[in-house]
Amino acid sequence: MTAAAALSERAPIQRLSLGQGSTGTVASVQIGDYIMATSRRVARVAELIKREVSKMLLQDIKDDRVGAGMVSVTEVEASGDLQHAKIFVSIYGTPEAKAETMAGLKAATGFVRSELGRRIRLRRTPEVIFLEDNSLERGDRILTLLNQLSQERGPDLEPTPLETDIPPAE
Repeated sequence: MTAAAALSERAPIQRLSLGQGSTGTVASVQIGDYIMATSRRVARVAELIKREVSKMLLQDIKDDRVGAGMVSVTEVEASGDLQHAKIFVSIYGTPEAKAETMAGLKAATGFVRSELGRRIRLRRTPEVIFLEDNSLERGDRILTLLNQLSQERGPDLEPTPLETDIPPAE
């Protein structure tokens, strides 16, 4: 059950507002004390947070631990009420450098939130949580396993029909 469904069971919708924004019609629903933004607005705010945090990582965060590994923001997930933001970061480096970088990011959480509040005009600045994104490493591991399987299979076996449909890489 979603948060909106759970809230709507307890409290009726108090306000549904539609308005014209710079990109078109904007809607929000107030359920109890919560104001839920539209999914398009949530996506736009998440993208804005991603851009601003990326700028902060490059220019504003002075903690040496953050520079221990190469850091990039891969994704931001904002909650429907825009009060929480999970910032997924990809860190390139040794496991020690990754741990040190994550510790530096966790220490900089307050600074990042206050800077977001200053740079992005929202009614309430979302709480920020940094999470390590391991999807690139998992993808690399899968490619390695696929390459091992194709080498073990050998050249004498005929390709499957699916493999013949894929054009060779240039």
